[in-house]
Amino acid sequence: MKVFHIQAATPLCTNTFLLIGDQGHAVAIDPNAPAQRYLDLLREHHAHLAAVLLTHGHYDHMGSVAELRKATGASLMVSELDAAPHVDERLFPPLDQVSCYGDGDHFSVDDMDFQVIATPGHTSGSVCLLCGEYLFSGDTLFCGDIGRTDLETGSMAQMNASLRKLAAQVPDDVQVLPGHGPFSTMEQEKSRNYYLRAAMEDPK
Repeated sequence: MKVFHIQAATPLCTNTFLLIGDQGHAVAIDPNAPAQRYLDLLREHHAHLAAVLLTHGHYDHMGSVAELRKATGASLMVSELDAAPHVDERLFPPLDQVSCYGDGDHFSVDDMDFQVIATPGHTSGSVCLLCGEYLFSGDTLFCGDIGRTDLETGSMAQMNASLRKLAAQVPDDVQVLPGHGPFSTMEQEKSRNYYLRAAMEDPK
């Protein structure tokens, strides 16, 4: 598996990723950079985009979804809660023809095995995607920080429960690749991230 980091040159500087398996099947995670950047990498590596995976339904994580799907025929996967209609359609753009995943789901694309970990808090349908040694944490867990919980469907109580779940389920040596900011590891976050440490120490 090859992992490519593609940062969207937007005010929010979203981290997006293209993963290409050994047999040439690929997935894009939270694609928000210009579609041509993904298409050029796919062409360079003789790969086909099989699926687009979203960690949550915010606009800054899906800017090139429609164009990529039109160009490749890729499927779109997102949690059911974030695929549902929302009050603020600027924040949650409507989605159609989606496949929904839920907590604990496992699926494979090429040689890439994904585990879905539901992590509500930033949005009610936020998920983290664990693939081998990588955790694509969206806007749940950042390096030294967490995502906002004051937007539509956000919840600090749910965020704390999600952080405890990540601490319990994700091995320390896994690399944390968040939706914004620098990369980290679970070990580093457990030792340095105030919010994660506080959630781990809270039995609620």
